[in-house]
Amino acid sequence: MAHLTTLPPPLSRRRLLGGLLAAAAATTLPAIAFPTQEAGLLTRAIPGSDEALPRVGLGSWITFNVGDDPELLQSCTEVVAAFFAAGGRLIDSSPMYGSSQATIGHALSRLEAVDRVYAADKVWTSRPAAGPPQIEASRRAWGVPRFDLLQVHNLRGWEGHLETLEAMKAPGEVRQLGITTSHGRRHVEVEHIMRRMPLDSVQLTYNIVDREAEQRLLPLARERGIGVIANRPFQRKRLIRRLAGKPLPSWAAEIGATTWAQFILKFIISHPAITCAIPATTRIDHVQENLAAAREPLPDEAMRRRMADYVRGL
Repeated sequence: MAHLTTLPPPLSRRRLLGGLLAAAAATTLPAIAFPTQEAGLLTRAIPGSDEALPRVGLGSWITFNVGDDPELLQSCTEVVAAFFAAGGRLIDSSPMYGSSQATIGHALSRLEAVDRVYAADKVWTSRPAAGPPQIEASRRAWGVPRFDLLQVHNLRGWEGHLETLEAMKAPGEVRQLGITTSHGRRHVEVEHIMRRMPLDSVQLTYNIVDREAEQRLLPLARERGIGVIANRPFQRKRLIRRLAGKPLPSWAAEIGATTWAQFILKFIISHPAITCAIPATTRIDHVQENLAAAREPLPDEAMRRRMADYVRGL
């Protein structure tokens, strides 16, 4: 665990923003000097690009759907500030996620961090003709000049939307395109699309117990040079709750995992096909815990089998 001892102590909400807010107006957050070297986080190259992303990102489903509540918006802004301060970059959202896009936009504006984020969003409508105006509405909500990654959410209208995204990618209106699925559903169709279409990214459910993607989709992604974003890493907290109170094995120290969340994330991001995992959270300490998992050491294949066997036996 030596690599963890070099980290600064965990930041509470008070410690993270108290000093920053002291000299600021009540309604304004000053810019934060975010790390330029990803704070030592492990990264993985984006397929087809010279750019690399930290292997842990930030999801926004449910957690950022807070409407116009000023206190909740402030809390989400603090979470985003902690994410960037820890070296994070990729934030994922969707028009399906209620007010989450606007919440992200609020945070990026307050933190003056539009240039810091790798913005991953989705198109979610069954009508291809409704895709472009929905994408533009999403872009305005985020307040970004363009999205880095646009994905067809849960394959809804995927053929028409991928045509739209390909037409946007050619002139640089979006950098990358992809598809998503969740809950382990529609893997046969996902495989078909991965084989047929020029995708940059696929998003799917993958964690230490939901491992169906290992059979065909993850090997195919490596074969075709497609990035993979892992959603539902904690099964919407169900996996963490299931393991709560169970002993973390002593040998978890060999991979620098001090909590179950880090144990699970290290398993996910150590798979050679996974670009990034996107846990969602409302808490600063959980952001820091999650990002700390994206540090050496990571498990090798033998350790990954040991980890999965241990969790299976609990």
